[in-house]
Amino acid sequence: MIRFANFADARAIAAIYAHYVHKTAITFVAEAPTTADFVSRISDPRYPFLVAEKNDRIVGYAYASMFRTKAAYRWDVELSIYLAPGIEGQGVGSELMEQLLVEVEKLGYLNAYSCITMPNDRSVNLHKKFGFEEMGSFPNSGYKLGQWHDVIWMGKNLAIPEGAPEEPHLLV
Repeated sequence: MIRFANFADARAIAAIYAHYVHKTAITFVAEAPTTADFVSRISDPRYPFLVAEKNDRIVGYAYASMFRTKAAYRWDVELSIYLAPGIEGQGVGSELMEQLLVEVEKLGYLNAYSCITMPNDRSVNLHKKFGFEEMGSFPNSGYKLGQWHDVIWMGKNLAIPEGAPEEPHLLV
């Protein structure tokens, strides 16, 4: 089941992310955020934060966040999806992506982007499945776990506005 995250989910979300921080180069973050950090992210009314739940257990999460700080980018979002170890290949990532795209479109965002550390064929294929295209690559842009990693950006236009767009909405 995909649903909006609540504060009680923050501990499970932090545990999933800690795996990626400490054991992979999928994120370049060096220190895992705390449960309180995730409570703050969940409570941001500008961006949806979803969880996937199976058998009363959080098995993945997805969220939108600010793409860039300059005002002209306020119609763009960066999307992130993380799954609990062992959940890959079960369709949970697709369920999260599908619902996350619905939610950001409802809020009035026009473009969605994702930054992917390479190699990560599962993530690239997931994004392609939902119509994302590679927008650019940055060779050897991050050093983690004893090696350099390339990064690619993938993007998708959610809507093409005519004239000045409406401001993105807040979650209610």
